[in-house]
Amino acid sequence: MGKMDINREIGKLDWSKEPKGLYEPIAYTLSAGGKRLRPTLALLGAECEMRNAECKMQNAECRMQNAECKMQNAECKMEDVVQVALALEVFHNFTLLHDDVMDKAEVRRGRATVHVRWNENTAILSGDQMLIEAYKLLSGIQADKLPTVLRLFNKMATEICEGQQYDMDYELREDVSIEEYMKMIRLKTSVLLATALQIGAYMAGANEDRQHALYEYGIALGMAFQLQDDYLDCYGDEATFGKAIGGDIREGKKTFMLLMAKQLANAEQLKELESRNYERVIAVYDQLGIDGKAQQKISEYTSQALEWLGKVPQNEATQQLRTMAEKLLKRER
Repeated sequence: MGKMDINREIGKLDWSKEPKGLYEPIAYTLSAGGKRLRPTLALLGAECEMRNAECKMQNAECRMQNAECKMQNAECKMEDVVQVALALEVFHNFTLLHDDVMDKAEVRRGRATVHVRWNENTAILSGDQMLIEAYKLLSGIQADKLPTVLRLFNKMATEICEGQQYDMDYELREDVSIEEYMKMIRLKTSVLLATALQIGAYMAGANEDRQHALYEYGIALGMAFQLQDDYLDCYGDEATFGKAIGGDIREGKKTFMLLMAKQLANAEQLKELESRNYERVIAVYDQLGIDGKAQQKISEYTSQALEWLGKVPQNEATQQLRTMAEKLLKRER
């Protein structure tokens, strides 16, 4: 199942309910598109195990009836994985609604954010309902799988909230360390990618070692992806990046690049970094070689991700994960 199939499944969700003021913003949010990365990872996490099972079936001398039974069971599992994938995407978009309110963001995916098009109260309440809808989607999976899926999902949800709180706390602090920033982006960004993969693998019957390897792949991938976002916000091309360059600098956001620069800067350079002027800050980054240091860190996390991916049986699904990492992390300036 690809991105188009995921969009089709999302399109099947019915938001034509009353009161319209609650459900229309949900439909508006989910119709905006996006990479659909989280549901795709859930599906690929399952396919990593299912492809491996198919390979074993082809190599074994199985009776046709037994093989057909296993295939039907796999199809049943995939239906549940789709439910989980949809829950993850609805949950992710719920977090975006609330993030946009907290960040006072006016644009999301090229359109007015919900709190701008409607109002803040609507964004908060519709976001709350999206969280409920995510759990309703989860409740439809096989009963024997539900307790573990809920445990993993709840752990992820809590960690994302913790990451968001750290993010808000750090806005008020000037002594944030690189280690603290890395912890924050791990919670806020990486755990959702990692948990999507782990739940998908679990639903398909993967053992704990394979689940763990895919989880750690997702953590490393998320770290590299967020650092790449930080990098592109400074050095990217607006046409390919999809949003204005330099926003993090102008807003004074704590990023790996800013924190690394502060660690290396002299007194004069520190004053320039505090100016929030894009050209002046970038000039200091260039003087300190922050560009190269950021790319090195991105490369380190990418290597970690691929190393973890190598610990699971290799098949078409793992190759898709490898290709996905390359595409996500090699976005051009």
